[in-house]
Amino acid sequence: MASIECPKCKEVIETTGLVTVCPKCGADMSGVMEELSHTEGAHGGFARDESMTTHEFIVRTKGLTKIYVMGEVQVPALQSVDLEIRRGEYLSIMGPSGSGKSTLFNLVGGLDKPTAGSCYIEEVDMAQLDAFELAWLRCRKIGYIFQTFNLIPVMTAMENVTLPMIFAGMTSDEMLERGAMLLDIVGLGDRLHHKPYELSGGQQQRVAVARSLANSPAIILADEPTGNLDLQTGKEIIDLLKRLNRESETTVISATHDLKMIDVSDRIVHIRDGAIERIDDRADIDLEIGSMDGEEE
Repeated sequence: MASIECPKCKEVIETTGLVTVCPKCGADMSGVMEELSHTEGAHGGFARDESMTTHEFIVRTKGLTKIYVMGEVQVPALQSVDLEIRRGEYLSIMGPSGSGKSTLFNLVGGLDKPTAGSCYIEEVDMAQLDAFELAWLRCRKIGYIFQTFNLIPVMTAMENVTLPMIFAGMTSDEMLERGAMLLDIVGLGDRLHHKPYELSGGQQQRVAVARSLANSPAIILADEPTGNLDLQTGKEIIDLLKRLNRESETTVISATHDLKMIDVSDRIVHIRDGAIERIDDRADIDLEIGSMDGEEE
């Protein structure tokens, strides 16, 4: 719970989410929310979960449904999905191509809107947020990692990592300090000024991981983070994500085909035909990890 004061009528508002208009006088509260997010210490640790709320479940979906309309044809991608994700959990969403896992990923990340149902981030219904509130939430609460890296080719590693910090209102000195720290954490402290074409695929994904931590998010969403990497480099990225999850208690949600993800996950959600088929706890899975040459370890 956070207390914010209206700049016009001085009404003190207790909130667990986002407020853009004073409920008493109707004054614009967006500036107050911006200041609050900046003073929360966005450049403190490499990641943190200093949320305004302390709910057990950081993500909840209720009856989440997505139907794509293609002319006169309706294609159901997600069908009434109910899911609860605990704070600090490492969750993998697995399923065959076309199962709906990327659709669920996009809805949780606020990259798409559901046809029906609700997705709550810290008990805030994302479907009820206006454009400013949704941008605020995505910028400060969620970090994204994509299969294709999505780095800006004309920017250096440092510039790619610090770009989200601009929208969070950090100063130049804060951005440079934090960007260097994050790149050092992912093992690229000597590649600050290299552009994407000067980096290997694994190094580019490490830059993407560092960028996802730019504004110390409560949630990291990783969409097929090892899909374009070789086996050894993919394992390194998986181990890196698990380390960040363990050390910072940041919630990691990964949509993946990679069976190596199972070993580091707390739970595995299996999706088929747009619905949850089952949810496994890692402790209940008898898993043998093979070595790189095919021998069992």
